[in-house]
Amino acid sequence: MNILCGYNVNIDSVYRISGIEISELLETFEEAEILNKIKNPPGNIFSESDFVAGLAYCMKNGYGAEWLVFEQSVFEFLKTRYFGKSIVRMGGNAGIMANALSQLGASRVIPNVAVPSKTQLSLFSKKAIYFPEASTQITENERKEPEENKGAFSSRQEPIHFVFDFSEGETFSLYGTEVRVPRENRFIATCDHLNLRLFVNPAFEQYALQHACELDGVLISGFHLLLENYPDGLTYETILDDTFSQLKSWKAKNNKLRIHLEFGHFSSKKIANSVFLKFEEISDSFGMNEDELSMLYSLHGVPGEGLLHMEADAISNAAFRLASGHGLKKLMIHTREFVLAVFKNDFNSIPDSEFEMGESENPILQKVVGEKLEALAFGVKCAGAYAASGRLEGWEFVEKEAAKLQESPFGKKRIEAFVKAFNGKTFGQGAYILRENYIICMLPTMLSRSPITTVGLGDTLTAGTFLRGLELDVQA
Repeated sequence: MNILCGYNVNIDSVYRISGIEISELLETFEEAEILNKIKNPPGNIFSESDFVAGLAYCMKNGYGAEWLVFEQSVFEFLKTRYFGKSIVRMGGNAGIMANALSQLGASRVIPNVAVPSKTQLSLFSKKAIYFPEASTQITENERKEPEENKGAFSSRQEPIHFVFDFSEGETFSLYGTEVRVPRENRFIATCDHLNLRLFVNPAFEQYALQHACELDGVLISGFHLLLENYPDGLTYETILDDTFSQLKSWKAKNNKLRIHLEFGHFSSKKIANSVFLKFEEISDSFGMNEDELSMLYSLHGVPGEGLLHMEADAISNAAFRLASGHGLKKLMIHTREFVLAVFKNDFNSIPDSEFEMGESENPILQKVVGEKLEALAFGVKCAGAYAASGRLEGWEFVEKEAAKLQESPFGKKRIEAFVKAFNGKTFGQGAYILRENYIICMLPTMLSRSPITTVGLGDTLTAGTFLRGLELDVQA
């Protein structure tokens, strides 16, 4: 399988900060300025004091947050002070999914890398990743880099997300007042001006156009990084138009190309809704978690409380309404405890009358459901194996590691509730229901008691499910 991965690839610099360190850092800044910014968080970082206040604000309240850095001097401060003693790893949905696909057996994986620095390239898998070389040709749809005199960052600035983990129970002095961190969380200072624009590397663009007929699938993500307005006057609507045109040109060359759009944590419901509505026709599938599903309330009408509590009936109803109301082919909701997917009956193998009759013993229906659950199960195993080991080393490795894990007890209970609420049928470790012209499948996740990592599990699950789905389609 040859798969493109766009658009957001970055470097994560992960550092666990102690109470002593934040106490010492606070003392180097003016008390009144920091306390005022903690009381009225700026939400973005234009100065070193903005960063320190944001970090202290999150540690004081146990909050998680991600603030964008808009000044080169702050980037230099963070890189000089923390990068050398951080854990440096692959960041960005597209980067994580590309590595997962490469390790899981894809033939060729082509990622969009905004800034192919030595550090960034070193974080990619060595198995199937391919970096195309740029030619002198400038393509029609190439996304232009921001002009350097219009922004604080160099156009070749490495995209680094500085992730500051902090532990529950850590104490620090906030100008004489002792503060105890109420819960473990993280504060992220993001220096990533190219991915904020879904910048497309010209080499990636040229390769996609020239080799579209050889591609099997496209995984796209990073839309949650978009801003409503940019310093140079650019808007997210323009970026979405450009991206849509790009995908449309690929589809025009290969109508069998499968496109999956993976959501992320949007800071703006307006942008989240715009992304969904813009790409609902051209995308073959969407993926998101329960929080991201709740942001689309205006499109499905299911209150967020049930979704955030991972109630089976609420998530099933929201996913079904979203899929059926917009004619989606596939929608996947991945939570910590279970994964649920809604598939449209567009296989021409299951008559609509059999959906209405609920003839669940039909062998054709059983085959279709079995394949859909098989793809989901492989994704679940990949995520579980990655959480437990921090690695993905091919199919045999995934199966071996997953065999050591237990299914989520919470997820299994939610599946029981799903079957009871909708008169569903069990199938292997999962279950399914028929609803109008859709099949809804559900499967528990696999949990590790002592996970090595909890970052990128949704992306790993998505990559595994997408790859296995493509393979099953080809076999069919």
